[in-house]
Amino acid sequence: QLQLVESGGGLVQPGGSLRLSCAASGFTLNDYGIGWFRQAPGKEREAISCISSSGGSTNYADSVKGRFTISRDNVKKTMYLQMNRLKPEDTAVYYCYAYVYTTTTTWNEYWGQGTQVTVSS
Repeated sequence: QLQLVESGGGLVQPGGSLRLSCAASGFTLNDYGIGWFRQAPGKEREAISCISSSGGSTNYADSVKGRFTISRDNVKKTMYLQMNRLKPEDTAVYYCYAYVYTTTTTWNEYWGQGTQVTVSS
């Protein structure tokens, strides 16, 4: 079955770092764009980063720009989110996703199950 399985979340002190991983199975990740979302309690889900299937285009939310880095390893079928200089406001459930356009206006999406990141002293 088509799945994205996340790992790497946990508790970290402010200023610390974490790397989230998201492993794909059941499809060829090489064909998909990838991204990361997060959702804090009581707030809407926020898109924080994405990278195109070709790797030629990347985007970051202003809140994480300069601190987070998205990457992919197509051989391992895994995507990563490196998070540095973490702040308490980064506390949220983080979700990975993969997408591919089937037409110019439609696409298929796959979502990870979410992993909790808590930034606290």
